[in-house]
Amino acid sequence: MTALPRGGRPAEALLTVEATIDDRWRLFLAEYGVTTGGKEESDLAEMVLADTSAFEWRVVDAALDRLRCASCGDGLGSGPTGCGQCDQANGFRFAAIETDRPATPPGTEHGLRVATAVARTRHRYGARARCGFELGLPGLLAGELPSTTQAQAYRAAINKLTEEECERVTSFEEVAEVSSRRVR
Repeated sequence: MTALPRGGRPAEALLTVEATIDDRWRLFLAEYGVTTGGKEESDLAEMVLADTSAFEWRVVDAALDRLRCASCGDGLGSGPTGCGQCDQANGFRFAAIETDRPATPPGTEHGLRVATAVARTRHRYGARARCGFELGLPGLLAGELPSTTQAQAYRAAINKLTEEECERVTSFEEVAEVSSRRVR
């Protein structure tokens, strides 16, 4: 499980999403009659990554978690930026299927998937992207999608923060409070 340094509701939301990724992988293994921890599991993960567009995003993220990058040795897709294999695998993650959950606005699942990817591989993204996507996780998990106007207001407020402040804030309310103290 990924530790989210900002803590609070974003960290709790990430843990919840990661549990859904693990649960979905267990179901996926059962569908294929594969047990955890063996070569068959690695082979299945490689099969998923051969065509990520054929699988649901949680399955793809779980498959990435089970493989190591031959170039850098980190989890595939989560190594340092500039590692060609990880950069490619991280990009392929976004070709996966995303189906909105019932009673959620269209696009909520896409937002949740992107926010999860950013939070799980935060070193691959800038402080402002981390701030916005991590703070957005709880709402997306709850099935809420900000309007375009809201998202633009969040982004404008985040852009007024220093990188250090972006790492410390734990809610959009706090972002608004801190950003209101300065003009940029």
